[in-house]
Amino acid sequence: MRTKRLWIVGMVCAACLCMGVVDAVLQPGYVVKSLVKLALFLALPLAYARLDRDCDLRALFRAERKGVLAALGAGVFVYAVILAAFFLLRRAFDFSALTGSLTAQTGVRRENFLWAALYISFVNSLLEEFFFRGFAFLTLKAVSGRRFAYAFSALAFALYHLAMMLGWFSPVLLLLALAGLFVGGLIFDRFDEGGGGNIYLSWLVHMFANFATNTVGFLLFSS
Repeated sequence: MRTKRLWIVGMVCAACLCMGVVDAVLQPGYVVKSLVKLALFLALPLAYARLDRDCDLRALFRAERKGVLAALGAGVFVYAVILAAFFLLRRAFDFSALTGSLTAQTGVRRENFLWAALYISFVNSLLEEFFFRGFAFLTLKAVSGRRFAYAFSALAFALYHLAMMLGWFSPVLLLLALAGLFVGGLIFDRFDEGGGGNIYLSWLVHMFANFATNTVGFLLFSS
């Protein structure tokens, strides 16, 4: 069990570190970045599944109705909270650097923002849920302690976003965003744990969170 835990933790850390270099140092266009992320977040869990015959990644996609309404309600609530926080904080903090940094780092701009937003909301969110909740939480939890799996997956999820958010916010907002991502990771874990061990509930909430951030992005690009 300990060896399996080390393999999962090592693979998750390696993928996050590689993506950190891509986001903060190499800064390719959004298409190239997405392809690298797709390769890492899919290839490493699949490679682990070949090593551990007890690992059945297909179970992560077995849908159940349990908890769907709760996840939908949580998603709407998260959407409202993120938008409310933006409107409350927009006068206290300067968000203007966000769109400039996003364009400079990934090539996302007003003209192609809609397509990027659709990809982020539906495809990218599913990829992240598969990796951070399916692999770094549910698969890890099966071979380690429950608390460790909760803490590790949520922390990895938050720190993974750190590299891409550098330059977007002031230090205070950055810390608030990281804290929110960590708590969000714990909530996503809880939904999937209580929803039958698949990733659909956290994906639903994650989509609404991305709907909200994309709404904020649309408002900033339009201003």
